[in-house]
Amino acid sequence: MTNEPDKKSRFYSCSCFTTDNIFLDEYKLHVRFVSEHQFRLEYQPLLTRLGCVTEQQFVDVLAKVSQEVDRRRRISETSAERTAAIKNTYEPLHPHVYHLQESYLAPQLKQLVAYCSSRDACEEGLTELLEDAGAPRVYRLPVFEKSFCEQLVEELEHFELSSAPKGRPNTMNHYGILLNELGFDEVFITPLREQYLQPLASLLYPDCGGRRLDSHKAFVVKYAMNEDLDLSYHYDNAEVTLNVSLGKEFKDGNLFFGDMRQVSISETECTEVEHRVGEGLLHRGQHMHGALPISCGQRWNLIIWMRASEERNKLCPMCNRKPSLMEADGFADGFTKLESQKNGFCEST
Repeated sequence: MTNEPDKKSRFYSCSCFTTDNIFLDEYKLHVRFVSEHQFRLEYQPLLTRLGCVTEQQFVDVLAKVSQEVDRRRRISETSAERTAAIKNTYEPLHPHVYHLQESYLAPQLKQLVAYCSSRDACEEGLTELLEDAGAPRVYRLPVFEKSFCEQLVEELEHFELSSAPKGRPNTMNHYGILLNELGFDEVFITPLREQYLQPLASLLYPDCGGRRLDSHKAFVVKYAMNEDLDLSYHYDNAEVTLNVSLGKEFKDGNLFFGDMRQVSISETECTEVEHRVGEGLLHRGQHMHGALPISCGQRWNLIIWMRASEERNKLCPMCNRKPSLMEADGFADGFTKLESQKNGFCEST
């Protein structure tokens, strides 16, 4: 089980990763932290209106933000340590699920990909074969066979119960698994992206970098009673996202989609979309969305954030600025250096 990016490119993160889009769950608010002085000026009045009224409450918020900033600054080191520990100590329950096999895939997905390679393939023809999920440019498609979903969830539960170290997917999901650390990237997620998802995205999202998806971040999130029940309104750090419901048994918890992130929520009418086991929802990463609370049971979702360096090198989707590159491991956040930067004309930070 390895975690190697495409060796043709080296990938980077934007320096905003250590400062921007820090989620305060208690207040349902994303914040930016550069210094305590800056944070007080920008957020104390807003936090007061949201219920953070005492100095001690504000100090507690500062402590949480500082802890998250520190976690992000050390993420490459701690992730490498976890990956090594997992490789050395964890014994998989179902070793075969780490290697993508065509038999795991729904027949309809393979038919869709075959259409994409046909001479007359076009966006209109592909959308006629897909189920419209009800929100603009959100498509529902079968991805995996039910038997594979069951075995994959069994493997993830086995890992969750093990003593191996675990990192959470992001600041919004407290329960889940980073699949690169577990060893899924090279022989499962990468071929899934390159051979099956890229052809679909090329026709459906050419304006969002869909033709040149060259990296990804893949993780699993878990929703259960007394754990994460829902997911607040947000957009993804991706050009194209695939969200697959793996199981198990649950009630409610539908997804909802608004508009693109540039549109204010006050001007948005959200559309509720049912999530069915074995099926995926394919959508633009910058399309605002969230998940309603489950009312019982347990749900596991596979999330693949697919990234196009050609697109994001122009503008970081998380800070809306030209990316300030910093070195990172693996696929990092999907940024690459331009030739002029590689030749020393532009210095990374």
